Amino acid sequence: MQNLVKKEIKYPFLTRPVEVYERENGHKIVLAHKEGGLVNVSTWVKTGSINEDDKINGISHFLEHLIFKGTSKHPAGYFDKTLEAKGAIVNAATWKDYTFYYVTLPKGENCENLNLALELHADMMLDPILPENELGPEFDINDTTVKEKRERHVVIEEIRMREDQPWTKVYNVANNAMYTKHPYKRDVIGHAHTIASVPRDTIMEYYKKHYTPNNMTTIIVGDFDHNEVLERFGREFDFRGRENFENPEFEIDRPAGETKYIETKAQINTGFVIIGYLGEAACAIRENIGLEMASIILGEGQSSRLFKNLIERAQEPVFNLVSADFYNFRDGSNLFVQANFDASKKDEAIELLKEENIHPRQMPLIIHLKKCEGCTQKELAEKMQVKPSTLNVMIGRMEKNGYIEKKQDEKDSRKSRIYFTEKGRSICEDGHKKFVMIQEKLQEYFTKEEQEELKRLLNKFCDCLDEQTEILKKERKGKSDA
Repeated sequence: MQNLVKKEIKYPFLTRPVEVYERENGHKIVLAHKEGGLVNVSTWVKTGSINEDDKINGISHFLEHLIFKGTSKHPAGYFDKTLEAKGAIVNAATWKDYTFYYVTLPKGENCENLNLALELHADMMLDPILPENELGPEFDINDTTVKEKRERHVVIEEIRMREDQPWTKVYNVANNAMYTKHPYKRDVIGHAHTIASVPRDTIMEYYKKHYTPNNMTTIIVGDFDHNEVLERFGREFDFRGRENFENPEFEIDRPAGETKYIETKAQINTGFVIIGYLGEAACAIRENIGLEMASIILGEGQSSRLFKNLIERAQEPVFNLVSADFYNFRDGSNLFVQANFDASKKDEAIELLKEENIHPRQMPLIIHLKKCEGCTQKELAEKMQVKPSTLNVMIGRMEKNGYIEKKQDEKDSRKSRIYFTEKGRSICEDGHKKFVMIQEKLQEYFTKEEQEELKRLLNKFCDCLDEQTEILKKERKGKSDA
């Protein structure tokens, strides 16, 4: 295959660097060597609910189902039947920023199964015909007399099953409240009335617009000859001059200055609560590391702060379940603290969560303060590389919540120094334990010298991303001003 731009990325758990190729048309190919008899072929498409509006909400997920319904060469069911006969696992998933499709199977003698998987996978990705007999006719969602059950009905049934799940209801309410403008506010799976009425032509138009070379990355992992696979790529992934699509830019929602409290009712015997926070875009590496650490410290497993304090040490049972999750997206991130509690103790449950909870943006402050406890606010701002005014708001909030306190400098009454309270020190120690655990895991893979080199490279990488982020901000501002 001609006109390839190649770069290599080293990973400590792989014996060979990962090879990343970009074709002239923008299609990216990633080849990762991993010993063993299994191989994985996957294609990631940069489209999901982010590229939908209210009229077509759910179309990305619906299309994911329909991609498997046959091509010009092969009828519906052929892919699954043929590959599963070789011991394959075939599946797909849709999220806010992306849709991906994958096949995992034994590579076979002389990689015959891998070659077959690559051929069928490429055919499925590049030539879906979305047949009407598989799609099913459009219908009125309220019409109970419809008897012809097709893929529309499969997806609608999936939507209805999710609607009956309490966690889904609470998440959707929280997600919709956090986002006011950005498409992230929409539910990925969509709505039944949309799926029931969206025409085939609209779905096909969406496919042609978003399933373009520059929007697709195909990854193969396993033990195979890279040159042979690249040669096969040139034959199988023939886009036939398909034009590329430039993904739009969206206005990013920022955290509100006040807490939104929303309560909904349902006919269930238990209570569910989610506390959601807006975070930074995926490119803000430092901030997202802090958010990820906040998620781990607060609610990952039975060693987490929330589990220990609200369930394990509780004198009276209030909570049945408490956890935290972190989701990272192109244009932002979310940290959720969620709990399942005795419905008769709603007010108590919410107050307990508030007492234990910390705002994700406070985690970097906690990490830096541990290193320089007793410093002034100006010194802390310099270490965190933030504006004093920004830090002032964070410190004020943490003081109010009882995590830190200011003490007058013994030598200079004009200065005050910042210290942890007992409550704040407890969070700090929880965080330190998690860091130690991560460091111990790193030591299994890296020598001391390699760890130092990794730290240096990560810092360099973050600096580079910071620079690029500022460039992108200026470019976006220039476009909006124009």
